[in-house]
Amino acid sequence: MVLGLGLAACDRSPIAQAEAAPKQQSQQQSQQQQRPSQEGEASYYGSQFNGRQMANGERFNPNSNSAAHRSLPLGTTAQVTNLANGRSVTVKVEDRGPYARNRVIDLSPRNAEELGIKQAGHAPVRVTPIEVPEGSARPSGRDEGRQSRR
Repeated sequence: MVLGLGLAACDRSPIAQAEAAPKQQSQQQSQQQQRPSQEGEASYYGSQFNGRQMANGERFNPNSNSAAHRSLPLGTTAQVTNLANGRSVTVKVEDRGPYARNRVIDLSPRNAEELGIKQAGHAPVRVTPIEVPEGSARPSGRDEGRQSRR
């Protein structure tokens, strides 16, 4: 009987799993706090930018999910939500900008269409980073990478 109690005390897997869950949740909460949402106006790339080189070195494709943001690290995946109609898309930050006042993000024409902002040309949005590349420090904006637009 003593041997049975001793062996039962050695089985730590249920405790280890219970301890692991709060750590995972606290890591996720910590990441969310490091990546606050940003609200402001979104616009989209004009046709003159089709095929131009973006800050990441790739060519802009109007049917892609590419986006331009001033400070999110290149390669960041973000959710953009149109605050006027509730529609959302997932984009990847591959360029710098927008350089228009009061704008927080530029979207591909395809994503602008999906959000319902193409006709008006701009809309109020919330940008929420979903995945930021590891080791990416927040850049200061204009001095990282090549700026394809001004």
